[in-house]
Amino acid sequence: MAIIKDIAEKAGVSIATVSRVLNYDETLNVSAETRQRIFETAEELEYTPSKRKKHRKKFKIGLFYSYSLEEELDDTYYLSIRVSIEKKLMAEGANIIRIGKNDDFEKIKNIDGIIALGTFNANDVERIKKFTRPVVFVDSSPDDDLFDSVVINFHQAVKKALDYLSSLGHTDIAYVGGMDFDINGNRLPDLREETYCKYMKEKGLYNDDFVKVGKYTPKDGYKLMKEVLENGTMPTAAFVANDSIAIGCYKAIYEKNLKIPDDISIIGFNDISSAQYMMPPLTTIKLHIEFMGETAVDLMLERLTSGREVCKKVVIPAKLITRESCKAITD
Repeated sequence: MAIIKDIAEKAGVSIATVSRVLNYDETLNVSAETRQRIFETAEELEYTPSKRKKHRKKFKIGLFYSYSLEEELDDTYYLSIRVSIEKKLMAEGANIIRIGKNDDFEKIKNIDGIIALGTFNANDVERIKKFTRPVVFVDSSPDDDLFDSVVINFHQAVKKALDYLSSLGHTDIAYVGGMDFDINGNRLPDLREETYCKYMKEKGLYNDDFVKVGKYTPKDGYKLMKEVLENGTMPTAAFVANDSIAIGCYKAIYEKNLKIPDDISIIGFNDISSAQYMMPPLTTIKLHIEFMGETAVDLMLERLTSGREVCKKVVIPAKLITRESCKAITD
């Protein structure tokens, strides 16, 4: 099992720096590149933090998720985060109370804090505001002044994907994504789509026919990619909003007797466990999901034990994982 000393040696930094970075010490003055290198080295070496001594009080933590369990099975992104949160809470000796969007908050009024996982509409946030104990949002940040949060740097992550495709000579790049809606039926923004559109427009490469959105499922990935391929003008590459959608895209492409990456390059998002076993293995953006869950629990327990009043927002970087689903354009 790796220890902090192993990470420090491989990352080329001091043991103290590794310890402070892994504990999200915001007073430490190091570059974003150094922080990312330490996190990636820790993951590569499968570093597991030592269990802390159990808190004297056994906290009751509510895990409030914005999606159904059926949706969780379709897109394992939230499943993976939830599992990491629950593993960390159990290791810390906390009791976990699961809360659905339709549950009555009255029955959980005696819990010590809430970890809110997912994307929440304005009504949900108003309900949560009435809860007078600490709240940590994971994968969203509705109010930096009221809540702690842990989020992905989506802008940086999408830019990495598009920069990579551009470096391979691709200019006709499609986007296949998903969308969520609030309680009033209004579509919620997706930072992946927003960043893609801005990036392509700034380069004068945007094509509305190349943008397809539906649900974050393999089924919709299949349907949406078929629409892309039947438009007439075919892109040479596609950026896909998650790896589950990419699975459906693969099927649609093969049914057209096209090859990946010879005819079209594909880059996904999330790096789910099956991505490396797809044919060909999927190039994707890896999100440090376990760190997201663990960080959320650390923020919650620190808030409960220290009485901290100032909110924290932790932004987790992402990493490009290059495999065999992308290829350079050749004359």
